[in-house]
Amino acid sequence: MGSLPQTVSEELYRRACQVLPGGVNSPVRAFRAVGGVPHFYASASGAAFQDVDGNLFIDYVMSWGSLILGHAHPQVVAAVAAAAARGTSFGAPCALEVELAERVVALYPGCEMVRFVSSGTEAVMAAVRLARGATGRSRILKFDGCYHGHVDSLLVSAGSGLATFGTPSSAGVPPALAELTVVVPLDDEQALAAALKRHGGELAAVIVEPVPANAGLLQQRREFLAALVEGARRCGALVIFDEVISGFRLGPGGAAAHYGLTPDLATFGKVIGGGLPVGAYGGRRDLMEQVAPLGPVYQAGTLSGNPVAMAAGVATLDCLEREAGWAQLERSGQELEERVQMVLERGGYPTSFVRLGSLFWLSLQEGPAPRRLDAIRRDGVDRYAVLHRALRDRGVYLAPSAYEVGFLSTAHTEEHLERTAAALGAALEEAWR
Repeated sequence: MGSLPQTVSEELYRRACQVLPGGVNSPVRAFRAVGGVPHFYASASGAAFQDVDGNLFIDYVMSWGSLILGHAHPQVVAAVAAAAARGTSFGAPCALEVELAERVVALYPGCEMVRFVSSGTEAVMAAVRLARGATGRSRILKFDGCYHGHVDSLLVSAGSGLATFGTPSSAGVPPALAELTVVVPLDDEQALAAALKRHGGELAAVIVEPVPANAGLLQQRREFLAALVEGARRCGALVIFDEVISGFRLGPGGAAAHYGLTPDLATFGKVIGGGLPVGAYGGRRDLMEQVAPLGPVYQAGTLSGNPVAMAAGVATLDCLEREAGWAQLERSGQELEERVQMVLERGGYPTSFVRLGSLFWLSLQEGPAPRRLDAIRRDGVDRYAVLHRALRDRGVYLAPSAYEVGFLSTAHTEEHLERTAAALGAALEEAWR
């Protein structure tokens, strides 16, 4: 019996594995968590993409949340083309970086100055360095289940106990560096208070995803986030909101406006790049003025403020504001939630549909939706692989990991949502056979 013919994606993946670690440029893309071979995109438009084998999918990854207007939005494409025609990179100031900075400062609570970089990881790295430089302290407090990019001192996991020094969660991170990070569970005021009492005088910053969205969508109570802000300030530590995902997605003021809490510093990415590589950090003027060339905290970047990326960001915010994009996203989120809830109730599946604005996540386990990482059960994670394959078979593409969230865009229509809910109903039946 002969072997089945290879798909184009399979052949590309075979070639990729010879020249790229794991065949990919970011680990989750390798499909290790869901099985099979990753789909290689050929083209994308609006809410859908086509792979190199001609399969069409409704896309809820949306470049991991960057494409809030959908793929290849005409205004963004036009802005990028016009900017590229004037020069793809200057390594010097340009008018568009001033315009985008003015937008960010005007929209985000407490942000008086901003510095652009090229990724969310770079933004977090710079914000942490700034916090250490401004306070003269070395330790950072983070929360288990919050991901802040592949920054060495934050690429750590919790050790034993409720509040402990971090242990490296990646090879190549020196234990001595990880030990500068205190790790506390989410949604636990007692553990937070204990950590602040023990380490408060050494903490440069408390950093948190106010909407943790890299380990499921772990919605936090405002009371917990308020306790975090108040406790950090009592001990002289700065508060950093990592809004790389939530910033300019939940609304113009991100999670800060949603919860009515103002951090000292915030980090951004994704939406403000309009699909191109952009990150940013910003906050109070007195803090940002400590960044070089005004102050002693050094940070630089050849492609920072890249004119093409700035053009995409300005065009994206233009469309969101002019077309009431955030209100449209909330309506779409509500409609998808209603449709999915009907599917879940009809089938009696032990699953929660967790949503905040245009972010959503399926918690494949009984009981209330988790608020912390250690509440996510392994059996639900294993079942997700079956669900993911069943949805792909029906033309719906979610992230290839049970821990990643889904993203709506303004390009998702009522028809897309209806087809998604129908596909989910059939896929859930397979997952619970």
